[in-house]
Amino acid sequence: MQELINRAKELLADNTVARVLGWRAGDLPYDPEPAYFETEDALKDFVYNGFCGANLSKYMIEASKLEGKTLVFLKPCDTYSFNQLLKEHRVDREKAYIIGVGCKGKLDIEKIRKQGVKGIRGISGAEMTDDADVLTIDTIYGEKTCAYQDVMLGRCHVCKGKEHKVYDELIGESRETTDAERFAEVEAIEAMSPQERFAYFKKELSKCIRCNACRNVCPACSCRKCVFDSNKFDSSQKANADSFEEKMFHIIRAFHVAGRCTDCGECSRVCPQGIPLHLFNRKFIKEIDQLYGEYQAGEDTESKAPLTDYTFEDAEPSIIGERG
Repeated sequence: MQELINRAKELLADNTVARVLGWRAGDLPYDPEPAYFETEDALKDFVYNGFCGANLSKYMIEASKLEGKTLVFLKPCDTYSFNQLLKEHRVDREKAYIIGVGCKGKLDIEKIRKQGVKGIRGISGAEMTDDADVLTIDTIYGEKTCAYQDVMLGRCHVCKGKEHKVYDELIGESRETTDAERFAEVEAIEAMSPQERFAYFKKELSKCIRCNACRNVCPACSCRKCVFDSNKFDSSQKANADSFEEKMFHIIRAFHVAGRCTDCGECSRVCPQGIPLHLFNRKFIKEIDQLYGEYQAGEDTESKAPLTDYTFEDAEPSIIGERG
């Protein structure tokens, strides 16, 4: 982490960048938050460890409008989102100085709690320089340990890879974390009967409190004015009024980001209700791969997405009808 801080100070000092976008230590050892650092002194609160799961690429939309360059730290998976935003002309590459940071998988505090860990006072083993094998957790009840891999975010188990797709320089080493099949969760739900699938999602979506955290954190949700903020159709309400609301908000949002979602998993990470929202997006990704050929949003800035491009090899409606 100190290497990141030192480099940020150098870039601020020589005016290469006007500000730094990274993660700031929170009140608890597992809750760092995205933050801007305007001065070298402010960087005393900078942190980068296994709990820095936040994808900072979306914050670059507003940063691109500010004077001067912004130094942003991006993990390998974050660079897909940044590339996608570049493709959609939502961020300015000339306004960004990108340091690609190493990643050994990011941690899920809820998985740690599910292992019976309570009263956390401190956590070691989650730093960039650690081996990422075991977490040692200091609690008010004594010391606990758990395997790093067992408490990683679900998205890290199906990681797209540790190669940064866009950067100005790289700092830190990465560690391969993929140990599961990307579409296994989707296929498990596809194996259900229609009635079982409906019941599953009805149960999950009934938890939604319409806090909009999933929409606000999503790099693909970059509209300046969202249809769900409109006062004309009562769609801006925060609490579910009926079953229609709880279904349509997430289904419509999934349709809006289809073909552009990089599968960063931020929607599920920030959901306070623990709804596996990434499953909607991953289902679309699976369908697009099968209908149009494998495509990864954010892989580059030149290729056209299948849903915004036409070729003579495109799937015909009759094929979709047969599959459905």
